[in-house]
Formats: sequence, C-alpha cells, structure tokens
Amino acid sequence: MKAIVIGAGPAGLASAACLQERGISATIYEAAAQPGQSWRNHYDRLELHTVRGRSGLPGLPMPADYPRYPKRADVVRYLDDYARHFGLAPVCGTPVLRVVEEGGTWQVETAQGPDRADVIVFATGMVQLPNYPDVLGLDGFAGRVMHSADYRNAAPFAGQRVLVVGFGNSGGDIALDLMAAGCAVDMAVRGPVNLLPKELFGIPITSFGLLRKIFPYRVADALTAPILRWKLGTVESYGLMPAGKGPVAQIVEDGRIPLIDVGTLRMIRAGHIGVRPGLAAIDGARVSFADGKAADYDAIMLATGYRVDLTPILGDAPDVLENGRPRVSGGPTARRGLYFCSYTASPNGQLRQIGIEAREIAADAARLAV
Repeated sequence: MKAIVIGAGPAGLASAACLQERGISATIYEAAAQPGQSWRNHYDRLELHTVRGRSGLPGLPMPADYPRYPKRADVVRYLDDYARHFGLAPVCGTPVLRVVEEGGTWQVETAQGPDRADVIVFATGMVQLPNYPDVLGLDGFAGRVMHSADYRNAAPFAGQRVLVVGFGNSGGDIALDLMAAGCAVDMAVRGPVNLLPKELFGIPITSFGLLRKIFPYRVADALTAPILRWKLGTVESYGLMPAGKGPVAQIVEDGRIPLIDVGTLRMIRAGHIGVRPGLAAIDGARVSFADGKAADYDAIMLATGYRVDLTPILGDAPDVLENGRPRVSGGPTARRGLYFCSYTASPNGQLRQIGIEAREIAADAARLAV
C-alpha cells in the first residue's frame, strides 16, 4: 500500500511517520523549498502556547533542553530533526496540482509529473491563504500595508505609527513586538472577543482544554469563567466587547483560538497599546473607524488570519469539503483512502492535536489494507 502526503509541515511529517510505522510507504510532496516552511516564515518572537512536553509529534519528544515554551527557531530545528529521525525525505519544490479518484486509487498530478497512491493525506494546514479585509480605501493607503504572514520583526517599523488590524494571537504578539520597538501602536478590533492567560496557577492554559474530556464544552467554559475574570478582569475593562460564548465554545463552534495573552493586555491597560473599533474607511494616511473617530498611521498590519480552500486541487467535492475546507479532520472521510490532518483548531494545542489526528489517520489507513 502506498500513500501520498501533501505538505511537509508538522502535520505532513507526523502523518508520514505514523503511516510508515504502520508499514505504509509514504511520499511527501511539499510546494516550498524546505520542510516546515510556514514555521520558518513565522515572525521571530513567536513561541508555542503549549509546553515542550505536550508539543512533540508522535515518536519523538521535543528535547529536554528546549525552553518550557519552545520558540519558532526551536520548532524549526525540531521539525528538521523529526524528518531525519524517521528517514523522511520530502520532495520539495513540488506542488500538487490535482488529485482525482480513479478506479479505487488516487491519481495525483504534481509539478514534476504524475503519481498514484492508495491513500492521500492533505496536510497543508490552516495557515494557507491570507485573509484581506474589504475596507474602502485600503488599496490606496499612503503607507505600508502588510499581512502578518509577511511580518518577521519590528525593525522596518521602528518609530512609526502602526495600526494592527485583528485581535488574534498573531495580532497580540505583533502589537507587543512593535510597541517594544518604539512604535505607537493601536489595535483595531471589529467584534467581540474572549481573553485567556497563558497560564493559570502555573498550569498552561492549553491544559485546561482537557476539561472537554470530562465536561461538555459549555460546562467547561462556565466552570473556568470566574477564574478567568479573577485573573484578567473583564473584557470590557480593556475597551473590548465580550463574546456571547466562552473561549472553548469559540474554538469548537467557530474554529478560532482566542487571544492567549503574553503581555499585550497589560500594555493595553497601561495605555501603551491603544484599542480602536473596526475600520470604516481609509483616505491616504487617515483611517476612519466605526465609532466615527479617525487617526493617521504610517503602516497597517493585517493580522486578519487565513482561509483554507482545497477546491483547486480536489475540485468541487461537497461530500468531503464545505466552502473549500475539509468536513472531517483526523479521521475517515466520505471517500475511501482520503484524509485530512490538522484542519480543526484545538483548545489543547495544535501540535498535540496533529499527533492525535496523524495516529488515527494511520490506523484507519492500515485497516484498508486488511
């Protein structure tokens, strides 16, 4: 039995390693020049929200000398070590263009030619296509507009007035990074939000996601709500609108991870980072907001997330895709031998979730061979 894994990031490497352990040969195709390219491209200050011991992929723990919360460079080094450890040799610089099911097997068209397999695992992840907001005048902004996908560090923005659009984890990290470099930073927050501390009582906040194993997620949210208010205060105290649901409900129902604070909230409360409502329009360097106020900026940072669209490769496939996203991640789908790994946000940490999904995919694929 042969498998093709599309993507050589954490999900692709873990899937290939788990398939290999089940006796299934896997070829990994990667569009970028190196494995783990998205991690290599992330901003410099990025670090995991899960501790080292809960961040390793199947079969190889992260090294004990890594920091408690591994940084971007640590993850890159770990992914390289993981590929070497399992003898994985991704075919890099080779995007997969099309996947078609024919006669019980999968025909794959790559940039280097055709291939075929009994099992296909999509592992291109959720950081795929940057989202750009539809704001009147954005294209004509007088300064620099950058998506967070292209941000590395604050050096090019030193001393500037920067508006960070979005209040997810990238937005919070980048706002903090820019402020530390001497920028005057505002964050434009369009809708209601949830807030989480990185730790509670010395325990990583992602570990509290395990409450879902014991309680329904809305019950888990209700149990932790008083503790979160005690730790962080109310959402309104930061000039923000509270969400109508708890943080775990937001992850499960909306697929969005709330802001896990690494210092941004303290800077907001101290007045070092400003909070603005959503954008209304842009005219030159002037940005108008939904509350009727306006301000001038030198740069706009779009921390507006990503979208997934696999239809260019799989075509119109409503049995397995919904609006371009997989209906099922980490298990059997409506098509024999077709799997998707790491397309669902997890309250327990994404790398840990990747391991869970990769093992389940490999186990199910092995059953097909019986």
